[in-house]
Amino acid sequence: MQAVQFAEHGDTDVIEYGEYPDPEIDRDEVLVDIKAAALNHLDIWTRRGMPGIDLEMPHIPGSDGAGVVEDVGEDVTRFEEGDHVALSAGVGDLRMDDPTLDPRFHIIGEHVTGVHSEYAAIPEDNLIPVPDHVDWAVAGSSSLVFQTAWRMLIERADLEAGEDVLVLGASGGVGHAALQIADYAGAEVYATGSTEEKLDYAEEHGADHVCNYEEEDFADWVLSETGGRGVDVVVEHVGAPTWQNSLKSLTKGGRLVTCGGTGGGNPETDIPRIFWNQLQIIGSTMATPDQVDDVMELVWDGTFEPAIREELPMSETARAHEIIENREGFGKVVVRPDSER
Repeated sequence: MQAVQFAEHGDTDVIEYGEYPDPEIDRDEVLVDIKAAALNHLDIWTRRGMPGIDLEMPHIPGSDGAGVVEDVGEDVTRFEEGDHVALSAGVGDLRMDDPTLDPRFHIIGEHVTGVHSEYAAIPEDNLIPVPDHVDWAVAGSSSLVFQTAWRMLIERADLEAGEDVLVLGASGGVGHAALQIADYAGAEVYATGSTEEKLDYAEEHGADHVCNYEEEDFADWVLSETGGRGVDVVVEHVGAPTWQNSLKSLTKGGRLVTCGGTGGGNPETDIPRIFWNQLQIIGSTMATPDQVDDVMELVWDGTFEPAIREELPMSETARAHEIIENREGFGKVVVRPDSER
């Protein structure tokens, strides 16, 4: 088969699209004919190399994808040939109440072979059914960001209707999902973006107040908009460049929930502000199977929709990485096997 792959960590020039051995399924796995997949910032980090993660090379990236079931292992009971399915990339012990807390928890595409390829062998437990009417670009680009944002807001931050929420980078991957979920939950939504186009998108998808962070300090803006009170919840995924202002934006007793640090993972922090204002710093990673089912039903029925900035053939995946790294446009970048185009 043809697959996106890299044999060493580095810049986009390490990415190749070429022949790779066809996957063989185990007893509990499903062979999926990939119709569409998508990139996340996770793919950038994986390509560059992350401390503590030793990948088998060459590595196929990709933690978002969808396609048609081609074959099933003998122990598979939930799927059969011809079914439409999408990847849910988190792998944990399903006997636990919360598999994301499994010490061996890992992510398909980050720690093990991903799905940016013509075919993928995926454990049955990591597939979710996709209704036949759902477009492949939607099915292949929604799971990771919407499950992440749903767990962040609904489960970890315990968001309630009427609360104030600040969503950073509201037109990015997790940001645009969090924006829609916060609005769905009945929150008053404050959103940041770097261009008028991104702010227009935010307003069209649930933001009640918007701020161009390139033109003004977003923490000062939040405090002005809320009469000096601040917001109840901040959705953080940027890290070092925004961390101090995120804390400053919170009201007393507020919650900052974070799923990553695309701008830097080791920010300076304001400990006196945290303890004096009794702030909560909440980490969140992926979602449980039940949480995935809850949010993806709302994607499949059109309540939530992924923003898709561009669709490219997998042979142009290096360009897809550049689009994300250079922050060109907003939303997800979808890649399709060249044979599907």
